[in-house]
Amino acid sequence: MQTWCVAVLLISLRIVPALAFSPPFTLIRIPALVRVMLCISLSAWIVSAHPAQTTAVDVQRIGLFAVVLSELVIGLALALPIQLAFAALMTAGRAVDLQAGYAFAMIADPSSRAHLPLIGMLFAYAAAMIFFATDGPADLLAIWSYSVEHLPLGTALGGDALNVIAAYTGAVFVMAFGAGGLVLLVLFLIDGSIALMSRTLPQMNVMFLGFQVKSIATLVVLPIALAGSGALFARLMRFALDTMLKLV
Repeated sequence: MQTWCVAVLLISLRIVPALAFSPPFTLIRIPALVRVMLCISLSAWIVSAHPAQTTAVDVQRIGLFAVVLSELVIGLALALPIQLAFAALMTAGRAVDLQAGYAFAMIADPSSRAHLPLIGMLFAYAAAMIFFATDGPADLLAIWSYSVEHLPLGTALGGDALNVIAAYTGAVFVMAFGAGGLVLLVLFLIDGSIALMSRTLPQMNVMFLGFQVKSIATLVVLPIALAGSGALFARLMRFALDTMLKLV
C-alpha cells in the first residue's frame, strides 16, 4: 500500500502542471482543494491501470529525488504545448487590441492576477469552449496514460523533445494569428485609408476619426472572425495534443 501511495504522488507530478498552470483549466476560478483532489484521483487511476510501469519500479534504487525531477520535467513538457497554444492566441489578440486601440482596455485573469488583452481573452475562451466541446479532456487523459506506458517512473524525457517544441512553437503562432487575420486586415485597410485622407485633408482630426472607425469596424468584424475560426481553434487544440504525443 505504501508503494502504491508513493507511485500515486509521483505520477501526480505529471498532471499538476497542466491542471494548475495551463489553460483552459486556469481560465476559470477553481478551488485549490478541487484541483488537488482531481489530480490525485487521476493519478490513482493511472497507477491502477499501469502497475508494471509504476508500482513495480524500484524508486529507491533510482533515487527519489531523480524520480521526482524526471516526473516534473515530463509534466512540464506535456503541459507546454497547450500552454503555448493559448499564449499564441493571447499574442494574436494583443496585436488586434493594439491595432484597434483597445490596448487600454485590459482585464485581470483571476487565476494569475495578470492583466491580459481583451480580444486575446475572447480567443482563449473560444478555444477553451472548443477544447471541452470536443474530445479534448478525453484525449488529455489518454496522453497521460500513454506517457506512463512509454515513460515509466524514473524514465527521462527523450532527447528530441526540444526539437519538437521548437518546431511546434513556430507553427502554432502562425496558426493563432490566422484567428485574428481578418480583423487585422480590415484594420490595416482602414489605417491606410485614414493615412491617405490625412494627406489630402490635413485639417481633419484623423486620429480621433480613426479611433472611432476602427472601434466600430472591430466590433463588426470580430464576431465574423470568431464564427469562422471554429475549425481553426479545433485544429489548434488538436495540434497541441498531437505534439504532446510526440514528446513521449
